[in-house]
Amino acid sequence: MLRSMYSGISGMKGFQNKLDVIGNNIANVNTFGFKKGRVTFKDMVSQQVSGASAPGDTRGGTNPKQVGLGSQLGAIDTIHTQGSLQTTTRTLDLSISGDGFFQVKDGDNTLYTRAGNLYLDKDGDLVNSDGLRIEPSINIPSTAKSISIGSNGTVNYVDEDGELTEAGIIEIAKFPNPDGLEKVGNNLFEETTNSGIASSENPGENGAGTIVSGTLEMSNVDLSEEFTEMIVAQRGFQANTRIITTSDEILQELVNLKR
Repeated sequence: MLRSMYSGISGMKGFQNKLDVIGNNIANVNTFGFKKGRVTFKDMVSQQVSGASAPGDTRGGTNPKQVGLGSQLGAIDTIHTQGSLQTTTRTLDLSISGDGFFQVKDGDNTLYTRAGNLYLDKDGDLVNSDGLRIEPSINIPSTAKSISIGSNGTVNYVDEDGELTEAGIIEIAKFPNPDGLEKVGNNLFEETTNSGIASSENPGENGAGTIVSGTLEMSNVDLSEEFTEMIVAQRGFQANTRIITTSDEILQELVNLKR
């Protein structure tokens, strides 16, 4: 069989993965705190036809001759660039301007998110939309008249006597390699062996971003870029199917040599 046919198949598989990632990006264009994915490719092993030779006294050197055997998936990156901030004027809607993640507790596991749409449960605990408590735990009494959250993460409330009381500080987690975090769904990330261990910082300190109350971070997906990449993937897939079609026609001619 022709090597070009298998090269075309590997290219089709790669562009299918690229389209899957693009589709997920577009589906999450309005997801708060979503970070887009990006697919990169690398070539497969090349078959050696002849090796290189060094120059001698009577003849110059020659370069190696190799036939490539197709492409394969190189990486699927998560792009952690800052999304635009959408103003909501709701006090418990928070976004991070800069680096870092909110921390939430799911049983014994600590998970991380850039989506800061927070709520108060029946007990007055600060939770996310799935009921996971913010770390460190912050509680607001039901008798509180108003709540305010500063850029340094300090949560204050006015009690029934009209006095301003501090409920706690929302800390931000920073990672040596945020690209190494693993998406686990529900706008959450999980620590991995390559992300490094999270360090909890007060907002605005040691490189951590600041908190902007009354705003939410939008997805960093750029629709114009995604549609362009979709066209590239579509044409790349189409070109690889043409390779298979052409290889098939050549095989048909070989079969028809003996009639």
